[in-house]
Amino acid sequence: MGQSLNKLAPGNEDRKMKEIVEIAERYYDEHFSDVSKDWIFADFYRAVCEIVEEINKNLGNTQFRIPKETTLRQAYEKHHDRKPLTKEEFQRILRDVIMGTGFSGGGGKDILFYIFGVPVTALFIKQRAIPKAVPNEIFIPAVTSATVLVLAKLNKI
Repeated sequence: MGQSLNKLAPGNEDRKMKEIVEIAERYYDEHFSDVSKDWIFADFYRAVCEIVEEINKNLGNTQFRIPKETTLRQAYEKHHDRKPLTKEEFQRILRDVIMGTGFSGGGGKDILFYIFGVPVTALFIKQRAIPKAVPNEIFIPAVTSATVLVLAKLNKI
C-alpha cells in the first residue's frame, strides 16, 4: 500500500524524469559519442528503441510505445542540423518522440477492472452461495481493500 502512496508523493515525477535523462545520457555515450563514425538512420532508430525498452524496464508501470519510423525521422530532421549528434539534440529528439507516441499497456483499464469488477463479481457469488453470512456493508469494502492490497503488492498501482 505504501508503494502506491509513494507514487503519488510530490517530486516523484521529477525522480522519473531524472531516471529518463540518465538513461538517455548513458545510451548517448554508448552509441553516439564516437563522432568519427558515419551514422545511418537505422542505427539511430535501433538506439532509440533500446532506450525506450530500458526506460520501460526501469520505470515499471509506465510503458512508452516504440516510435514509428516516420515520427522519429521527422523529429530527427527537425532537431538535428550538424553532422555529429549532440546530447542536447538527442534529448530534444527523445522528448518529442516519447511525448508524441504516448503510453501503451492497459494499466488504467486493469485498475478499473480489478477495483470495480472483482468486488461486484465477489458480491454476486456471495449472494448466490451464502447471502446472509457476511453483511454487504462489510463484505464489499473488505473485498475492495483486498483487491487494492493485491494490486499494490503486484506493483500494478
